[in-house]
Amino acid sequence: MALVLAPVLPVSDWLDELDALARRSPAFFVGRPVILDVAGLGLEREALVALVTDLAARDVAVMGIEGADPGQLGAGLPPPPAGGRPVDAVPTPEATADAAPDAPVVPSAPAPFRSLILDAPVRSGQTILHLEGDITVMGSVASGAEVIAGGSLHVYGALRGRAIAGAAGNPEARITCRRFEPELIAIDGLYRTADDLGPVQRGLPAQVRLEGDAIKVAGLD
Repeated sequence: MALVLAPVLPVSDWLDELDALARRSPAFFVGRPVILDVAGLGLEREALVALVTDLAARDVAVMGIEGADPGQLGAGLPPPPAGGRPVDAVPTPEATADAAPDAPVVPSAPAPFRSLILDAPVRSGQTILHLEGDITVMGSVASGAEVIAGGSLHVYGALRGRAIAGAAGNPEARITCRRFEPELIAIDGLYRTADDLGPVQRGLPAQVRLEGDAIKVAGLD
């Protein structure tokens, strides 16, 4: 299974968030196959090549690119993932005769803080990475799975895998779950393993937060 990275604009800020994650987990991308999803970014080929180069400099090995026009790919860029069908680029409509040639260009608004909601459980071997906001899992997180949120992490079932909140540098982030059985928990780079946690709240509803430089686990009423 591959890890999917979906950059958001501006790409430079997104790379800064990726650097923050790498500082907290230096070996996070080691040995992980990565798919780069650039759908909706509107990057030219030169910008796409620069992005792949920037990721390679961070030891992120991109094995495939999704969401790019077929004409943008080729020499110097990874191929699209296997199994799809190539399509022609959608032509840009030409301006009509009565269109205002000097109409002002309105800049797009910055990408808002976004939450990710998963309706399905996170299975063993899966990694969910969302640095732009909170993650809510309506099911459980299985043993061997990993969920990484830039904000807080909410699990409405059992938490048995690795839960990492505040990965983009947010010490106010929290982890909450209905059944607390994690392999590892981390907030803003501070972590505790199952062995460190002991029996505290084991199998019970729990919330995890930072108090200074310490991870605190408490009951969830």
